[in-house]
Amino acid sequence: MRAMNLITLVLVIIGGINWGLVGAFQFDLVAAIFGGQESVISRLIYILVGLSALWQLMPLVRSFSEGEVAAERHTH
Repeated sequence: MRAMNLITLVLVIIGGINWGLVGAFQFDLVAAIFGGQESVISRLIYILVGLSALWQLMPLVRSFSEGEVAAERHTH
């Protein structure tokens, strides 16, 4: 489970960086590396990033139920 969380977190970070580049410079790094937005590899990466974001919702929801977020609010 830890490995899956790390892999999906890395993919979410890659997706976030890519969206930042798209927003700031209209440059899609994934498409540039893998042959355009229509290429099978680019589409696969986009799908994996999206699925990774969904996967990362589980630790977020779990942190709310375990009270980690509330504990963080009281440390400052």
